[in-house]
Amino acid sequence: MPELRFDGRVAVITGAGRGLGREYALLLGSKGAKVVVNDVGGSLKGDGSDEGPAREVVREIKASGGEAIACTESVATPQGGKAIIQAALDTYGRIDILIHNAGNVRRGSLKDMTYEDFNSVIDVHLKGGFHVVRPAFPLMCKAGYGRIVLTTSIGGLYGNHDVVNYSVSKAGLIGLSHVAALEGAAEGVKSNLIVPGAVTRMAEGLDISQYPPMGPELVAPVVGWLAHESCSISGEMLIALAGRVARAYVAETRGVYRPSWTLEQVGEQMDAIRDTHDPLILPVLPYGFGEHLRYSFARARQ
Repeated sequence: MPELRFDGRVAVITGAGRGLGREYALLLGSKGAKVVVNDVGGSLKGDGSDEGPAREVVREIKASGGEAIACTESVATPQGGKAIIQAALDTYGRIDILIHNAGNVRRGSLKDMTYEDFNSVIDVHLKGGFHVVRPAFPLMCKAGYGRIVLTTSIGGLYGNHDVVNYSVSKAGLIGLSHVAALEGAAEGVKSNLIVPGAVTRMAEGLDISQYPPMGPELVAPVVGWLAHESCSISGEMLIALAGRVARAYVAETRGVYRPSWTLEQVGEQMDAIRDTHDPLILPVLPYGFGEHLRYSFARARQ
């Protein structure tokens, strides 16, 4: 198989100063992409700023013969998101790839989570995704080409303790990506989600003593493929964790149809309602929303 490269492509990567984002930037930069390395350089909680991380990644890319610029605007505001995309336009005249990886962590149980900590994480992860997708998406549609990769999490799929803000954000990004996939399908724009697992500074405070090797370098090739012109999927989620690459997807049971229901009948039929032996799997594309309605309506007409 020939080497997959990004020559002539312009990539914007948020949160690219450290961890996973840094690995993505270095990989795409090494394969010919012109990279906008976006990172505020704040603390794990999202406080403060430091131009150093983004500028260091740019230095590394350039030292290897690549092209890159640093952008330290914040994804947490509409103005910041627009400025990040504008940096790509001002320097390289286009945007082909958008990888939203920026994040922060503020832990707390559902009982104790403050609104400040909830909103801070929502602003960076979820709203941050919209703040960069919104200005980039119409440009990609107009150009007839685009690759969007948003970052969800197993916490967004299944929930987790003490991170309700993070789980809500990551679940919300699934909807954002699916809409981008649907609305971009006719205009050459593909949008997918990465469900990454890697030991980065976001693992601070966790017991990782029993973890297998799971560095960012095991995730980056999957994100790189999703960002490449040869990517053959859209509206999907790929897991990359400790060397395992898999697809995550939504499934429904076939369910039970009745022309009317009582509370008691719902309880009586619960085992059949939850029976997963023959699941219904409806891909986002070409139109899973419509297929869901058609299937449900067809059951009602039987």
